[in-house]
Amino acid sequence: MFARLTATVLAAAALAAAPHAAAQAAAGKFQPGSNYICPNNTDSGLDCYLDAVVHLYTMCRHVKSIEIIEFGLPAAQEGVNGAKSEYCVDKQKINIVRPYQAALKEATPWRDVVENLRHLQQYWLDAMVALRWDSKESREAYEDRVIQVYDDLSWKIDAVRVAYTTAPEGAAAPVAAAPKARPKARPTATAKAN
Repeated sequence: MFARLTATVLAAAALAAAPHAAAQAAAGKFQPGSNYICPNNTDSGLDCYLDAVVHLYTMCRHVKSIEIIEFGLPAAQEGVNGAKSEYCVDKQKINIVRPYQAALKEATPWRDVVENLRHLQQYWLDAMVALRWDSKESREAYEDRVIQVYDDLSWKIDAVRVAYTTAPEGAAAPVAAAPKARPKARPTATAKAN
């Protein structure tokens, strides 16, 4: 009796201590890992990814802006002065992988959505690397270039959303597979005789 009561109390404590993420995972909701990656929308892998491309770009743009304020535009990349923004870019390239893979998985039935996602991902990667200042451009040209990325991201995100919402109905999103029915047991010879 005492063992059952102890087991019940321990099970209840474990359930109470289980993180909210485990409950959401059991419900099939996408888990980005943290609100750090996609703070505004985590309803699905696609939503998280589309939120993350803008958010993570902004984070690294801010880091680069701090370097420019601290060292000046030409010196912001000399020696180790640009190390923080380079680290930010490397870190965000890793952070985007899970949402990107989840978005691709959700979009798998629709070729247009997958293609738009791939174009968006490549554009994002290029934009992250292009946060570096080109010595041939003026400060104004640099600012215009890094801000123009937001307009381009917006267009590419809209293209993904339009492709996703206008996907042909015949190619429905994958649904969880129904459990396979167990084969019926064959009647034994004695049952046939009756």
